[in-house]
Amino acid sequence: MAKRRDVPCPCGLPASYRECCGRFHRGEAKAATAEQLMRSRFSAFARHDAAYLIESWHPATRPPRIDFDPALRWERLEIVRTVDGTPFNDEGTVEFRAHYVQGRETGEMHEVSRFARHEGAWVYVDGRVR
Repeated sequence: MAKRRDVPCPCGLPASYRECCGRFHRGEAKAATAEQLMRSRFSAFARHDAAYLIESWHPATRPPRIDFDPALRWERLEIVRTVDGTPFNDEGTVEFRAHYVQGRETGEMHEVSRFARHEGAWVYVDGRVR
């Protein structure tokens, strides 16, 4: 049986959750790029970590709370493209496909998300579903 720390990260990078997105969720590190934040947010959705999602959402656009559908399971993240969002930028865009299972159905959400720096940290601003 695999140890809990060896669980693969939901974001799809070849690392354990603990070493990859878990460190952001625990507050031990901050995302250095918009894509890294996008990946950590996908992992937070997959793990139902509402506190991290709220914290990493721009205050001007964040909802008062996050409700999770218990029948929805986020399975895989596919990054389509990124524009800016590097450690040297203040804004960035990440286009992605998030694959899910809901009941017996599979699907994907295709979104172009905008990110910005707020008080020195990358935050999600908003997204346009395609």
